[in-house]
Amino acid sequence: MASSPVADNKNDFSKGNVIQNILGLALPMTLAQLINVLYNIVDRIYIGRIPQNATMALTGLGLCLPIISMVIAFANLFGMGGAPLCSIQRGRGNEEEAEAIMGNSFIMMVFCGLALTVLGILFKRPMLYLFGASAATISYADSYITIYLLGSTFVMIGLGMNSFINSQGFGKIGMLTVLLGAITNLVLDPFFIFVLDLGVQGAAWATILSQGLSALWILRFLTGDKSILKLKKSAFRLKPQRVLSIIGLGLSGFTMSITNSLVQIMYNASLGRFGGDAYIGIMTVINSVREVISLPISGLTNSAQPIMGYNYGAEQYGRVKQAIIFMSMVSISYTTIMWGLVHGFPEFFIRIFNHEGDLVAAGIPAMQIYYFGFFMMSLQFAGQSVFVALGKSKNAVFFSIFRKVIIVIPLIILLPHWIHPGVNGIFMAEPISNFVGGLACFGTMLVTVWPELGKEPCSS
Repeated sequence: MASSPVADNKNDFSKGNVIQNILGLALPMTLAQLINVLYNIVDRIYIGRIPQNATMALTGLGLCLPIISMVIAFANLFGMGGAPLCSIQRGRGNEEEAEAIMGNSFIMMVFCGLALTVLGILFKRPMLYLFGASAATISYADSYITIYLLGSTFVMIGLGMNSFINSQGFGKIGMLTVLLGAITNLVLDPFFIFVLDLGVQGAAWATILSQGLSALWILRFLTGDKSILKLKKSAFRLKPQRVLSIIGLGLSGFTMSITNSLVQIMYNASLGRFGGDAYIGIMTVINSVREVISLPISGLTNSAQPIMGYNYGAEQYGRVKQAIIFMSMVSISYTTIMWGLVHGFPEFFIRIFNHEGDLVAAGIPAMQIYYFGFFMMSLQFAGQSVFVALGKSKNAVFFSIFRKVIIVIPLIILLPHWIHPGVNGIFMAEPISNFVGGLACFGTMLVTVWPELGKEPCSS
């Protein structure tokens, strides 16, 4: 096979040891994602410690999570849709098309961010009540989400465009992007919440100002000399076929976030019905813990995508297989260890976010049920990552919908009527979906993708 035109360029993923290439991106990307989660996690930690009504305020933040997931979904639609296509085009040596993909993705992020701000503010209160808000929690939820929505465009750029930095192999720059915003958020949160006594509104202001700073950093880098692919006006003109390709591949990440939002809505509404506001607060804590412990595995699978996509585009199929094996083995090992820790020490994880005795006592069995067999979730992560990296959007979208919509949501509705107390049935929906969805996704990937990659021996 003829050498790729980009063979001599930096960050050529068709050369060097595959595992080292993955780890070279995984370490900074995982750290970046860990820092990124701090945007919302730190808010919840501080809010859980305000002097009055901490649990109700924390529950109010939890009611906002479905709307936040919707904003993230659109960032994923264009970021996770465009970045893998960039990797594939770079592997083929077509950097002009790679830049056009990045430019088109950026413009769509800006338009969607502005639209989400307007629509979100118009319909926020009906949505919050639909998501399980009560008279005691609506004021906290409304105060937070109103300010957060004003920064939707910042969030879109901060999350979505960072994927294009990572896809070029600049994992450290991607990490610095979120580090900048997270440190700003960490400093502004206590100042706005406690010193200025703004409560949940202060947490929201700290978040969007921090995201705005990250967005400015990203734009400066992608328009500067150090970036391989440049964000330029000539690439902003939308081409229908290109847009459809971006959206088609991005539907996987979009669907994952939207289905996350739907599941959060169902959890909150059902828990409010069978357990009351306190259990919505418990679910907020469980979601927060999950965001943190899932980060290393998410960072690893996301960092493997540019490696797999680049080598797939360069027809180095043996290297793609090597990346899949390494990613899968590490994912399963890590999630098995974390399952043991969460099951053995649930109170430790709960008290990070809330110290109130009733919430801790009720949260311990809920967390142990929810995280049962957590290692099976790694199969979903790994299989999904392969489908996205190789541009197989239909498979990726299907398994995003399959686990959440076809399995989890019906179980949330049915199980509390069969299992008592009902809240235990609601929490049990998650582990069942992990076993069924994880096996289905990973198994299908092995049956469909592995034969396509042929029997080429893995090379370093």
